Amino acid sequence: MKFTKMQGIGNDYVYVDGFSEQVTDPARLAQRVSDRHFGIGGDGLILILPSEHADVRMQMFNADGSEGEMCGNGIRCVAKYAYDHGLARKNPMHIETGRGVLALDLDLAADKVERVTVDMMSPILDLPEIPVDPIEVTPTGRPHEYSFTSRGGKDDLTGVFVSTGNPHVVVFVEDVQAVPLEQIGPRVEHAPVFPRRINAHWVQVHSRSEVTMRTWERGSGITLACGTGACAVAVACILTGRTDRKILAHLPGGDLSLEWRESDNSVYMTGPAAEVFSGEWHDA
Repeated sequence: MKFTKMQGIGNDYVYVDGFSEQVTDPARLAQRVSDRHFGIGGDGLILILPSEHADVRMQMFNADGSEGEMCGNGIRCVAKYAYDHGLARKNPMHIETGRGVLALDLDLAADKVERVTVDMMSPILDLPEIPVDPIEVTPTGRPHEYSFTSRGGKDDLTGVFVSTGNPHVVVFVEDVQAVPLEQIGPRVEHAPVFPRRINAHWVQVHSRSEVTMRTWERGSGITLACGTGACAVAVACILTGRTDRKILAHLPGGDLSLEWRESDNSVYMTGPAAEVFSGEWHDA
């Protein structure tokens, strides 16, 4: 099976061109190829497939084999692969995801995609739709902020819940580097308040236009970047009055520009996409 390794600000996935390759068990394959010691290494597996509703379809699997609805950094790479390899020479491009069909504007250099702006659509704030169990949270009195406990009741936290195609919780802190992510991340991901688990982000606000964030992704653990999470962070910052509607988010793997527009209520994310290498996977 031929594959291509791609990354968007360090959020790396193994990509398979479903126009020419067939994957019979993507959940198992995701686990094997994602292993950074015995596989190719990555945060998961993304299939680029034909679509009846868009230019191409994206199907993504986390490193543990669980299927995710969307990946913000991943969809930029899908657009780059589809355009650069001639699967869809459209600009703007439309890609079908578990979130719906998204529109992407491509920034080109020498007829290759370098940066992509994604219309991530309107955020979902209704707790059951995210989904968050409303019985397990308590309003703090600040708009859209709730208190909740992690798995086993080990951590008392205050967060903002947002879905941008995937479920997210955003926790604001004074020093994001001081968060013990390896310990607290899995406890939050598997908290009983989240029936489908959660992507958790800790955020330090520097100004009305700049934040730094760190992420624990459900099914993958600590990652260098999370595109849908960065969009959720922008929404949470705006909902709680911490920033303006345009922000720059610093993630461990790089920066994303984010804007939640009042005109159409959509969140727009802009960032790079890059190919790393290609090869063949021989499944033993």
